[in-house]
Amino acid sequence: MLIRTRSTADPRPSEITPEAVYLDRRRLMVGAGALALAGLAGRPAGAAAPEDFAPLADVAASPLSTDEDPNSFEDITAYNNFYEFGTQKEDPARYAGQMSTSPWEIRVEGECAKPGTLGAADLIDSHRLEERIYRLRCVEAWSMVIPWVGIPLAAVLDRFEPTGNAKYVAFETLHDASQMPGQRRSVLDWPYREGLRIDEAMHPLTLMVVGLYGRALPNQNGAPLRLIVPWKYGFKSIKSIVRIAFTQEQPPTAWNMSQPYEYGFYANVNPTVDHPRWSQARERRIGEWGRRETLMFNGYADQVASLYSGMDLTRQY
Repeated sequence: MLIRTRSTADPRPSEITPEAVYLDRRRLMVGAGALALAGLAGRPAGAAAPEDFAPLADVAASPLSTDEDPNSFEDITAYNNFYEFGTQKEDPARYAGQMSTSPWEIRVEGECAKPGTLGAADLIDSHRLEERIYRLRCVEAWSMVIPWVGIPLAAVLDRFEPTGNAKYVAFETLHDASQMPGQRRSVLDWPYREGLRIDEAMHPLTLMVVGLYGRALPNQNGAPLRLIVPWKYGFKSIKSIVRIAFTQEQPPTAWNMSQPYEYGFYANVNPTVDHPRWSQARERRIGEWGRRETLMFNGYADQVASLYSGMDLTRQY
């Protein structure tokens, strides 16, 4: 990866979209026009309302939450990345409703004493749910604050008893182009894959998410089960998970396989390391006009910096 210092000036429009999407100019213009028309109508295209989703019972507030104000439910559910449904920000809200999320199982295997399957309904019923208001920072230099509902990932993984050989945890998203029309295009090598080091996966901040704003997780946000790793760029927080594997070797990950010179395995939020096509020093919070300084580890440095002691974060990005 080319590491260079940029000014904090706003990036040019051609720099704020992943390359594969930017080159698809015709579709980008059509999508932008639809979003503008929806904005004039007062509601983004495909936007959901909270009452569309079942409330989750007995959700406890978490002391790990930020004290920042969350974005609106409309912002969170109508403006996001989920390339399985399309490359435009409004595509997930438009097309994800066709995905069936019940029943849903995750296969868990690899370096563990008790491989098996994990049902989404069983997970929700058998664990204490908590709400955590986390910042989400995306690599395209935008951010949100989202009240996620979930279970510490460590509590989920411990039930399968990972062995001493488990150095990493690999994850895969559902691969079904009949339900996920974006998979009919070779934007990425499907299925979407992600991975964490075992100590990252077991960190108290890492969350297996089942909902937001106290309600069941919308499809466009990764239903029924997704990760949130709040100190990393958003593409590390894999959605609609169907497989988890404990591995000895670092697993391949979707964006690193696609564009390794742009997207590293660790993907920690780091304002001093630029993406080759734009600066990461500043970000735009959705719903705000101006830009703000990007915080190291997305503001979670006190909690996670020790995980990377001795590492060169300009090389191991």
